[in-house]
Amino acid sequence: MKKNVLLIFATILLISCGSTKTFQSFFNDHKNDVGVTAFQVPNFMKSLLSSISPEMGGLFNNVKDFKFLTFNEISATKKAQLIQQMNLVTNTRYTDVLRKNTSEKTKIVSVIEDGDIVKEAIIFNSTLAKSSVFYLKGNFDPNTLKNISETNQFENLSSKLLQNNFTPTNTGFNPNTGFNPNN
Repeated sequence: MKKNVLLIFATILLISCGSTKTFQSFFNDHKNDVGVTAFQVPNFMKSLLSSISPEMGGLFNNVKDFKFLTFNEISATKKAQLIQQMNLVTNTRYTDVLRKNTSEKTKIVSVIEDGDIVKEAIIFNSTLAKSSVFYLKGNFDPNTLKNISETNQFENLSSKLLQNNFTPTNTGFNPNTGFNPNN
């Protein structure tokens, strides 16, 4: 009897652990997909984000980790798959601030809070034309994140990053020496 209870408990534990997903695993699963643009900003480049998007204010002063993925022209099946995977990421530790589902668009803003401070945020927007997901880790004012998300400033930031070709070589960073010899 004890063995059966232990076996059932172990099975439930394995099933429940297998149904969760971290944002990092989501990022790693999709960063090499065809048609995906992926950014993972290292520490030395975070200060440059503020100069590319001044309207984001001091948000990036508090960023410890920033990643985003954009998926262009995806199928309805791929869109549904991305939404399901995002649900696996946000269902366990995250609190939904906003979740809006229509046949044309899905928008999810989920956060991990510590008191009145947001520690992690995921902003996910999905249509067939374009889907994007942003991940921020740091210390943020929840109202600032909500305002930025509602006014699509994250989408504007991703466009600016892509337009400016935000890469280590274009930001004055030389991967061999760590500095741009021309500066």
